[in-house]
Amino acid sequence: MDVVIIRVSFVALLAVVGFLLNPLAQTRHLEAPVQTRQLLSAMLGAMVAGVIIAFEMRARKASLRTLIGAAVGSILGIVGAYLIGMLISAQDINTVPGEMKVFLIIALGFFMGYIGLMVGAAKGDYLDLSALGGIFSDKTVKVDYKILDTSVIIDGRIADVAETGFLGGTMIIPNFILAELQQVADSADSSKRQRGRRGLDMLQRLRNNSKLDIQIVETDFPAVKEVDLKLIELGKQLDAVIVTNDFNLNKVSQLRGVQVLNINELANALKPVVLPGEAMRVFVLKEGKEYNQGVAYLDDGTMVVVDNARRLIGKTADIAVTSVLQTTAGKMIFGRLWEDKDDHGESDKTMGVHDSRSLGFRKATRDLRQTTILEELD
Repeated sequence: MDVVIIRVSFVALLAVVGFLLNPLAQTRHLEAPVQTRQLLSAMLGAMVAGVIIAFEMRARKASLRTLIGAAVGSILGIVGAYLIGMLISAQDINTVPGEMKVFLIIALGFFMGYIGLMVGAAKGDYLDLSALGGIFSDKTVKVDYKILDTSVIIDGRIADVAETGFLGGTMIIPNFILAELQQVADSADSSKRQRGRRGLDMLQRLRNNSKLDIQIVETDFPAVKEVDLKLIELGKQLDAVIVTNDFNLNKVSQLRGVQVLNINELANALKPVVLPGEAMRVFVLKEGKEYNQGVAYLDDGTMVVVDNARRLIGKTADIAVTSVLQTTAGKMIFGRLWEDKDDHGESDKTMGVHDSRSLGFRKATRDLRQTTILEELD
């Protein structure tokens, strides 16, 4: 609130100064009475104040290195413009008319000052402030950049995670990712077109969230053709984290030294922990790969393979978990029907020494079936 009061007071002060000094009083390009000139001068002062406040608001977001680079660059540009202006002023009046001299000097001052400001601000990140002994140490927190991949945008879960507040920092959307999404949305294939439009809808949803800092960058790497490699190069340049669902991009980025956040790994980590022997109620959806097996799915998409459940396809069954396997594709749960579990427990208790070899054979057979299922999924 104090900042707003100061800014409003600054605008009012410049408007009053413009009204009293009336810089438009002597201009020949304006035919108006004195009162009108004073009002126009006050409006001019308020407009200048607005431009200064806009520049101040933008400068507050810049890092100390950027500000120092911009200041040094603009000073060097103005000094260069002054030296060149002296050469122009020294020219004979017959060679360069007086009005042209004034115009060239003013235009050169603005040009050199602007170029110095922009180049200095762009190269300010290369300044080593530690060499100054900590006098101008930048105490600002390092910006946390996260680059979104095409796959994670189309997936859509990134919007849900971001809305919960667990995903902070600045989300970077490169222009070449937008181009790829647009290309998918304009595809002749209806399935690809639907996925592309879903990705664009997810982007709009992210941008509508006022709590998120979304930035679209124009940085491109013309020498790099593949989009995945462009993401890795941009991640290196910005020291950013790549958010993706692509397993191959995940591995390549880690090999290149770029940190990756995989939404699938996050989803697997948040799945409930299931231990062998626990009871579970599932809906048997289809037949399994092996004889007499049934396949069910949990609400989070985890596959549940149930022995002797083929006859219960389309029905709900109570099962006992026998083992849980974690794979690169996710988690798989193996179980048997609850009534079979009781029978199996009694048979184990009554089993003699001579039946131990058949028990080991059944265990090895069950492990072989699980391995076969995993290989078919891969």
